Amino acid sequence: MSVKPPKQIEHIGIAVRSLEESVPFYTELLGLKLLGYETVESEKVRVAFLEIGETRLELLEATSPDSPIAQFIDKKGEGIHHIALQVDNSVERLQDLKEKGIRLIHEVPKPGAHGNLVAFLHPKSTNGVLLELCQPGKDEHHRNGE
Repeated sequence: MSVKPPKQIEHIGIAVRSLEESVPFYTELLGLKLLGYETVESEKVRVAFLEIGETRLELLEATSPDSPIAQFIDKKGEGIHHIALQVDNSVERLQDLKEKGIRLIHEVPKPGAHGNLVAFLHPKSTNGVLLELCQPGKDEHHRNGE
């Protein structure tokens, strides 16, 4: 199976203890535009979206102690959590990667922020980097002028 390479970095996810305390650094001191907030119940996280060029930074705050973000901060502290790559067909790509021996956290994409379909690749198969495959949903096609 031949799949197209990812189009771009969709976003970089940064784990933070508090959006209230973290957002002002990015907006007031760095001057980035705050695009908004969203709660993703399935991941037990509240997200602030910041625009930077053609991509975004996503600040991730846990909404529960058993959230993956809370667990990440407990182990490693605040910092870069994942890099999301924008792809066209996440189902096809996941199947292709699985066939090539890549360990998947999600074998089937699930709904993420902005109506995107998302799936994570295990860092043990990706040189220690948690990678997210992000297939744009309706909201994102509109944002990207499609």
